[in-house]
Amino acid sequence: MNRELLLLVDAISREKSVEREVVFGAVESALAQATKKFTGADWDIRVAIDRESGEYETFRRWVVVPDSAGLQNPEAEEILSDAIERVGDIEEGDYIEEAIDSVPIGRIGAQAAKQVILQKIRDAEREQLLNDFMSRGERIFVGTVKRLDKGDMIIESGRVEGRLKRTEMIPKENLRSGDRVRAVLLGIDPTVRGPQIMLSRSSPEFMKELFAQEVPEIEQGLLEIKSCARDAGSRAKIAVVSHDRRVDPIGTCVGVRGSRVTAVTNELAGERVDIVLWSEDPAQFVIGALAPANVSSIVVDEERHAMDVVVDEDNLAIAIGKGGQNVRLASELTGWRINIMSADDAAARKAEETGGLRKLFVEKLDVDEEVADILIEEGFSSLEEVAYVPLAEMLEIEAFDEDTVNELRARAKDVLLTMEIAKEESVEEVSQDLRDLEGVTHDLINKLAEGNVHTRDELADLAVDELTEMTGLGEDAAKALILKAREHWFA
Repeated sequence: MNRELLLLVDAISREKSVEREVVFGAVESALAQATKKFTGADWDIRVAIDRESGEYETFRRWVVVPDSAGLQNPEAEEILSDAIERVGDIEEGDYIEEAIDSVPIGRIGAQAAKQVILQKIRDAEREQLLNDFMSRGERIFVGTVKRLDKGDMIIESGRVEGRLKRTEMIPKENLRSGDRVRAVLLGIDPTVRGPQIMLSRSSPEFMKELFAQEVPEIEQGLLEIKSCARDAGSRAKIAVVSHDRRVDPIGTCVGVRGSRVTAVTNELAGERVDIVLWSEDPAQFVIGALAPANVSSIVVDEERHAMDVVVDEDNLAIAIGKGGQNVRLASELTGWRINIMSADDAAARKAEETGGLRKLFVEKLDVDEEVADILIEEGFSSLEEVAYVPLAEMLEIEAFDEDTVNELRARAKDVLLTMEIAKEESVEEVSQDLRDLEGVTHDLINKLAEGNVHTRDELADLAVDELTEMTGLGEDAAKALILKAREHWFA
């Protein structure tokens, strides 16, 4: 029997072009399943085959679990404390093994073993084919629709199959069995039965690869697609840059009489493509991304990573696009949050911001509105800037003499010191039970104190939106923190 086993492994390995070790693994798994069926118990069985002699041993094993977890399956688990008494030097996740008699396989066991071995071999063959395919480095998968599987398309290319999920198809695209399909490789999904190539026709990567095929200059390194944003089946934007001054990036991608961009559009079911010139200047990049709308002015907020874009009334609808499509794609393309507003809206916002700053300077610095307006016109937007902007810069303001500048700086520093002391006193009032709450950091304590939240119960009484507004936490994090604060109510 042992000799026959070795001959069988060698024969299967040669016939299926699979490593001997893979076949041995399949046989061991099959013998373990047959043994488990023979015993009729819910045991964890391991079989070890000697690669030289063909002799095999059978072991029953228990996995070591933490004491706190308890035994979910006593037949195959052992808590850590008992395992230490039993074996000695052992850790969680290790196995305790006990040799048992190897059972004769028999006819039924042999049949079950055969099925397991065949399945393992098929999986190994499939994985080998996938590895061979992926090693080619191809990004575009070209094949024909083989069948429909739970709403997903199975695409066949030679002996290799790929899965095109419904969510990765172009909306309203009607694919039928036998249709020739191109899609980009997303990678291999190991979660489904056997590893499987996952495909996409709606991802931005697919458009990038299509342009790379149609535009040789991209493969040559003369052009580069920096980013891409798609509303699959409707509209898309790509940002390109030239690494050769002699090459026009937009014209090259469009092609003679639009031939190159038309080829991409036809492949994508008529999806309209805007080609945008990439720029290192974020503001210039955003202006280009919003085309065909004309931008009147733009304000960049580095802290919020956002831009306020002002357009005239004639361009407002174009800039936003149908259903907000144009501004959404521009935002995805550039990576900046874009706020579109009319000239009237921009003027109203500026007036509101100016009014708030004027009130701050008048109240905190004890100056009249004229002085406050001068500070605003010179670009000061906070008390910190008044206090700590270099003296030489403030002395350049014609309306202020040196005494006035020194007085303003001194008042600003005094106000900031007073505010910091008040802040520290507020933080000191925070109760210990709130400080000890899991998930509460020093920075969070400061923000809660500013919002007059000093105890665990006060935190527990907050609504999720109140906490997010107060601290800047995400909705899920805020909800989790509030629930944590309420735990002692139900203990």
